[in-house]
Amino acid sequence: MYGYLRLAASSADDENRTLQNELATHAEREGFTLERTFIEQIRANEPAFDCLTEALKASGVRNVIVPSLWHFARLPGLQAAMREHIEYELGARIWVVQGVQR
Repeated sequence: MYGYLRLAASSADDENRTLQNELATHAEREGFTLERTFIEQIRANEPAFDCLTEALKASGVRNVIVPSLWHFARLPGLQAAMREHIEYELGARIWVVQGVQR
């Protein structure tokens, strides 16, 4: 399973670690191993979403976990488009941690 998250410009390293630990814990609870987390950062040279989609195309991984759909985008229409791209065009399943009972 791959993880994906978007960090706000003001995010601290502690928040980054907390989010990654949350993804790994949830993945393990569902019977997966979090192989890699793609982290979108404001000033990155290469968009993490593009790297994620390329990794999905090149690998046998078919599951992606996110803390919430906000990590794809703030606009609901863009969230849906990104989700549809992963699920329908690449054949992967999106797992959303937000709202899951712990």
